[in-house]
Amino acid sequence: MNLVKDIKESYDELVHKVSWPTQKNLINSSVLVLIASIVMALLIWAIDQVFNILMETIYSFSF
Repeated sequence: MNLVKDIKESYDELVHKVSWPTQKNLINSSVLVLIASIVMALLIWAIDQVFNILMETIYSFSF
């Protein structure tokens, strides 16, 4: 019986006590995460390119 009680309490909390974001807030947050992800991806790509050029320069010297 505890399982049924727990499920009912979880449902009640989900429906009546949880504060859900508005559609506008959700869209704004999603756009912010998308932009931040793109910026981070570009930053990591740029750092990777710098290290690639650096390593190619180092390995191009013949000893």
